Amino acid sequence: MKRISAAVALAAAGALVISGCAAGGGDSNNDDSGLVEGSSITAAWNQAFYSMNGNTSFGNATANNNINYLVLDGFNYYNNTPELVENTSFGSYEMVSEDPLTVKYTINEDAKWSDGAPVDASDLMLHWAALSRALDTPDFDPADFTDPDTGEFTEEFPTDVVYFDSGATPTSGLGLVSATPEVGDDGRTVTLTYDAPYVDWELAFATMGSMLPAHIVGKKALGIDDNEEASQAVLDAIENNDAADLAPVSAFWNSGFNFTEMPDDADLVVASGPYMISDYVADQYVTLTANPEYTGDNAPNIEEITIRFISDPLAAVQALENGEVDIIQPQATADITTALDGIDGITVDTSLGGTYEHVDLQFDQGKNPQNIFSNAKAREAFMKVIPRQEIVDTLIKPIIGDEAIVRNSQIFVPGAEGYDESVAANGSDAYADVDIEGAKALLAESGVTDTSVCILYASNNPRRVNEFALIQASAAQAGFNVTDCGSEEWGGLLGTPGAYDASLFGWQSTSLGVTNSLPTFETGGINNMNFYSSEPADDVIAQLNTEFDEQKKIDLQIELDKTLWSDFYGVTIFQFPEVTAVSDRVTNVTSSILAPTVFWNAWDWQVADSGSEE
Repeated sequence: MKRISAAVALAAAGALVISGCAAGGGDSNNDDSGLVEGSSITAAWNQAFYSMNGNTSFGNATANNNINYLVLDGFNYYNNTPELVENTSFGSYEMVSEDPLTVKYTINEDAKWSDGAPVDASDLMLHWAALSRALDTPDFDPADFTDPDTGEFTEEFPTDVVYFDSGATPTSGLGLVSATPEVGDDGRTVTLTYDAPYVDWELAFATMGSMLPAHIVGKKALGIDDNEEASQAVLDAIENNDAADLAPVSAFWNSGFNFTEMPDDADLVVASGPYMISDYVADQYVTLTANPEYTGDNAPNIEEITIRFISDPLAAVQALENGEVDIIQPQATADITTALDGIDGITVDTSLGGTYEHVDLQFDQGKNPQNIFSNAKAREAFMKVIPRQEIVDTLIKPIIGDEAIVRNSQIFVPGAEGYDESVAANGSDAYADVDIEGAKALLAESGVTDTSVCILYASNNPRRVNEFALIQASAAQAGFNVTDCGSEEWGGLLGTPGAYDASLFGWQSTSLGVTNSLPTFETGGINNMNFYSSEPADDVIAQLNTEFDEQKKIDLQIELDKTLWSDFYGVTIFQFPEVTAVSDRVTNVTSSILAPTVFWNAWDWQVADSGSEE
């Protein structure tokens, strides 16, 4: 076994996705693309795929976006430096004006979907309509139409409203593009004009893993058989703001790409990226096969990648040792590192990753009949009983030693510029140690009589099970009755009204953009799963969206961090230790601190015995 160890810190806060947890080519023995016919490898992940739309509140999860990244092409992506790479083989973009901010996007002529349909302006316009929500029916609230058991919309969802479940707000990202974009005469260009400057404009639109096929949405939502006619119908509905057609279009965009096994309808897995979904057995695996219509620079070397779902980290290690899988990145525990030490023929990389563990409290619509955490004193009391240091000492230090520290900022990564200054001022020191007596006093002052707190977490994740037990035992000493809302389907339940009172999970960074983590804290943002709403926080977020000065951005983030702690938002716990283990039969596998971590360059992976260089 070869072991690599590294500690990495992100330079800035990144876009966040719910966590479940160098490019190189090669010689070809088949054709100019490097694809080796019949080649295959197997990777493992700890949670099953369930949606090809990672832009909805339901589908925004690492388990989905690892796969979506490989099947849906886009204008840019991050490598493992990390640095932003423009994917010019898919298309190009340019800022044509600073005031007002105006950006033109152009799709390459040879970009196609896997069914042969061209990628064109209709796809870009659907992406804008969904991620801007500029055409949504005003003031519609979907809360009453969300299933508390699954997190999906119910059959009672109104059929006459336009509602794209992207969490877009009018003060950030594509929400700042309220005017319908201009489509070029060639049908491949779209020009977006922003209502205000937006510092992270390069990250706002159609990055890899996000843009869905408009012609498929048109076929399914509008009952049109012909691809070209369906594509045009979607474009017409958007350009004409036709609510009658946009209602079913938005409904299908929201839910039509959710599936937990291989759909009977092949249209639902139409892809634009280097791979396409070719098989899916429920709760077992997804198989990706090289997309024959793909013409971009990221053409794969391996014809077939199977991603097995193995929730138990030790079972993933056993599968690697048995040769059943070639790549694993399990939830790291001390048992995992010990088990990997005994395996020959693998390389292990241990580092600090871009994911952080935290507990969020539901400010509204919790499971507790009294909605316990709508009460500020109850929130503060609960934060005082979470044994953050004990969790780190017990579960994380045995993996990475002294690199295991409590994270004390909601915004900054430890080691990043601004972290130490923010921690000194944000008030997190009040929760450095468990304070049972202080929590008892606050709980008594709160007037809450029902102290039940149901915590949502991944019940099939051993580390989270242990974290829950430590929190439950500590909270009981202060009078909280912590109950178990753990679920294997926890990701889809996040944000579901009435499903739980607190949540324990990880946010994984997907970019270095300063603004893209802000939808976690912005009122109505897509990542705002706990109904938090703060006028001061929203004001700072609005300023960050348009601030280009580096020091001012840091100052504003420090201000936001302090606001979150003073509002008793919840607590951060630790930065994830990340363990990647790779069989020596696969080469060119490197992990990135940003999502999709180990999958970021899957097109470069090679089977070592296929004649490739090492």
